[in-house]
Amino acid sequence: MTDKIKVGDYLIIQRQKYTKLQKFNNLNTTVNLGKDQIELRLAENHPYCTTFHLVPKQERGRRLYTLDALSTPSEIRNLKELLIKESGNDNRNIIDDRQSQTLSTEEILKLREECESSSEVIGKLVENSKSFATKTEYSQEKYLKRKEKKYFEYITIRRPSIRLLTDIYWRLDPEKVLGVRFDTLSQIISYSGVCSVGNYLLYESGTNGLLPAAMLNSIGAETGGKLVHLHPGNVAQKQALFAMDYPAEQQARCVSVNIYSVLRHFYQDREGAKENDAQEPVVAEAKENETLEPVVAKAEDSTDGERTEEVNGTSKRKHEETQDGTADDEPEAKQLKVDKQKQAWELENEAAAMDYPAEQQARCVSLKVDKQKQAWELENEAAASIMRERFDSLVIVAKEHPYSILKALLPFVKPSRPVVIFSTCREILTESYVDMKAEASVTYLRVTSNWMRQYQILPNRTHPDVTMSGSSGYLLTGYTIGN
Repeated sequence: MTDKIKVGDYLIIQRQKYTKLQKFNNLNTTVNLGKDQIELRLAENHPYCTTFHLVPKQERGRRLYTLDALSTPSEIRNLKELLIKESGNDNRNIIDDRQSQTLSTEEILKLREECESSSEVIGKLVENSKSFATKTEYSQEKYLKRKEKKYFEYITIRRPSIRLLTDIYWRLDPEKVLGVRFDTLSQIISYSGVCSVGNYLLYESGTNGLLPAAMLNSIGAETGGKLVHLHPGNVAQKQALFAMDYPAEQQARCVSVNIYSVLRHFYQDREGAKENDAQEPVVAEAKENETLEPVVAKAEDSTDGERTEEVNGTSKRKHEETQDGTADDEPEAKQLKVDKQKQAWELENEAAAMDYPAEQQARCVSLKVDKQKQAWELENEAAASIMRERFDSLVIVAKEHPYSILKALLPFVKPSRPVVIFSTCREILTESYVDMKAEASVTYLRVTSNWMRQYQILPNRTHPDVTMSGSSGYLLTGYTIGN
């Protein structure tokens, strides 16, 4: 992880309070902010948190900009100091008749093309406004802020963080992160006790990788902590994990597997181990029988020989001669047969290699591929090995009803360890609460909800935000009980 912007990194593009996640795929990458297109070519090798000035390119019909890095953020002009020279006492005499601005729409568009900076455009708008000077200072600030938001010409490129990613996902669509707001995410991390040591189990059914990224961030780099990330689909959602750009060794300690596949793999391995343990005494008995068989056979041969001696001595000699003859001939006959088969197999291979070399090579490659294990099988083995050690925490964030998932995963959690379940519906957690109380497998059960309120902090006008989210879901927490 470097402190400079590189091709292939995920970037947070910030323009005033607006933020956007963008991947810097190549030098020709552009980012769209409203109707503006911004080329990111000149951002390479600049440090993160650098502020850039948007320089317009002369292309008709397109609002295309390139970047020019600012040496200090103080270069950004303060419009309040530049344009507010006098203000009125109140707005009672101002009439909104849509005629206070003398410039037409065509003239304003022409100004945007001719002026080098947005402050010049806003200055022209203020000069041609009939009512700006009579507004109160507070109304003038609101007017400038609104125009600055529209014509602002600076962006800041920041490194992705869990807080920024959570805000971006929540603003775009809360359902894409299952309704997990950043305050609820912090509560999940706190209740689950994720730290740099131990094994942690997470099931989530679609948060764009936000939950595993947050838990892996709490585990940290170059530590002993491990995370098993279970998901219901074929491929895990990992955009937030990729955006955080963790070191390779830290990413390797997060194993993402399908929940059904890994549970089947775990229980099949356990049944196979039980069968092997059951077969061990049978194999030992078979070995004992193999050692006893020659002794018994030898004793039987000696008794038969004595009987034949009593009957007729010549028959004994004939029997021994024929037995010796067949014993000597058998190895030679077997060796000849094996040599013939080997020669025939070698001839067939040589002929096939001479006639069809491409097919022969393809056959060999397919055999090698069949012998190699696929990536998901290796991940299942890695996850199953951690599951045998058992986990120090269990977190479930699911669209579906969590109780069946909880019953399947609870045996893998050590005693006296936290369990955290998130859902946007209180009734679902209430049902799980009653069932868990009846089973007595988890104690100290609590259903909680966060209520967060953001405030605007400004001189003489501090108040809660007018628009804000009401609820960010509910948490069911508890601690496991050992058998």
